[in-house]
Amino acid sequence: AHHTAMTSRLLLLSAAQVAALSNGLALTPPMGWMTWERFRCEIDCDADPDNCISEQLIKSHADILAAPEWRSLGYQYINIDDCWANWNRTGGKLVANTSRFPSGMKSLGDYVHAKGLKLGTYNDMGTLTCGKYPGECTDALCTLPGYMTTDAETYAGWGIDSLKMDGCNSYHTHEILDPAYIFMGDALNKTGRPVLYSCSWPGTLRTHSAHLRAQFCAILRNPAQFCAILRNSAHLCA
Repeated sequence: AHHTAMTSRLLLLSAAQVAALSNGLALTPPMGWMTWERFRCEIDCDADPDNCISEQLIKSHADILAAPEWRSLGYQYINIDDCWANWNRTGGKLVANTSRFPSGMKSLGDYVHAKGLKLGTYNDMGTLTCGKYPGECTDALCTLPGYMTTDAETYAGWGIDSLKMDGCNSYHTHEILDPAYIFMGDALNKTGRPVLYSCSWPGTLRTHSAHLRAQFCAILRNPAQFCAILRNSAHLCA
């Protein structure tokens, strides 16, 4: 039953543009599984312990994805989407929710890596994530560096292999988002750990004028210097 359910939830983590963020990753579309496709932002582990965003959920799906029938096809990423963190930072740093991830993110990364898989996580280029957890920006203008340098080092220390960067809770303009997404990619690279950087940057600009979309499409022609994957971009530049 687990394997049947897993089949329906696996993702091909691809996009219209696939390129490397100067770290050799995503030269081909990365393949794996993401919590959002099935479990969304379910956090009530008392009411629904088998379907809440927790280390138990991630470990159980890592066990499934490590099976030869998945590994042999190229599936390797276990990605945690939104709603994994504590509601507030501790000393300016992100902390995994202490009740749902009691062993911490570093321990979870070690577990996933021991299975021969890679661990991904999520944040947002805004003051809060879409689920209202701590984001990368200290203000709505996303004044640099925000929390980006600190968080990049945190992700690297946890052994994170993939980072989805959403775009809620900031002003969706080129002047704000362009430098912020680029800065985050640079911060990840400077840690020395290869991290697949998946940007929701294009999707946040989809309501803007045709002129602004044309400007952004110029970036898409050479995305390698910014993000490994530019999500939600096909509708802009098809």
